[in-house]
Amino acid sequence: MSRLERITLYAAVESPFPHRVRLALEEAQVPYDIISVSLLSDKPEWFGKNVYPEAKVVPYLVYGGPKLNPGDAPSPDTLQLPESLVINEFLADILPSAKLLPADPALRAKARLFIQAVEAKILPAFVAFFFQGKPKETLLDELEGIQNKLPAEGYVVGEWSIADAAFTPFLMRIHAILKLDSHPPMMQEGAAKEALEALRSPRFARLQKYMSDNVARPSMAKTWDEAVIQKNFKIRVENMAKTGRVNSDVSTTPVQ
Repeated sequence: MSRLERITLYAAVESPFPHRVRLALEEAQVPYDIISVSLLSDKPEWFGKNVYPEAKVVPYLVYGGPKLNPGDAPSPDTLQLPESLVINEFLADILPSAKLLPADPALRAKARLFIQAVEAKILPAFVAFFFQGKPKETLLDELEGIQNKLPAEGYVVGEWSIADAAFTPFLMRIHAILKLDSHPPMMQEGAAKEALEALRSPRFARLQKYMSDNVARPSMAKTWDEAVIQKNFKIRVENMAKTGRVNSDVSTTPVQ
């Protein structure tokens, strides 16, 4: 894979998982095509039939082959990858000059441990707080745990890496959702306001600076639109009220 092939990313703007991959691609400053797959309604039939029949979720990356349009089936000769963390590791390997992971083995290991912590702690806490009526500390305690893993300044392992891409899409969405006037009905009354106040308090001063540093990066500016995320979250809540289920990018478990 010495020559860079065409990169096509199937993504949904409302989901934090494709956002991870878009951040890595923007940081690498390589060209890529995006095909949008909305999670706010039933996914288009062509995606499950022609692209990713096994799971039908995004992100899904196609490496190689000709330009694809919605509905096209990727060539069987291409490399096709699901899972945001796997995709970002692949990008780090084929784009070494982008330094998506540090060259130092110890720092690479530290980055991967941080990613594991985010995956194990933040997603379950996100679902529990916003969709299962758990108290605010369910989310805040896990965010504080992640904050404690950050260095005194800078990014997870000093320079920006895919460890930051693993976390910031969730951090940005948590802040955006907490600022809304309406929330899922199973959330405890006043919990969103209290959680937002806590995140703005000295308790989370390091996380506030970390978020500001990430917001200032061109990669975030190109991939983040808070108003769109808030609008789509409201639609998600409306859909959840009708179906009793959270969208598939977060959980397939019935809301409790």
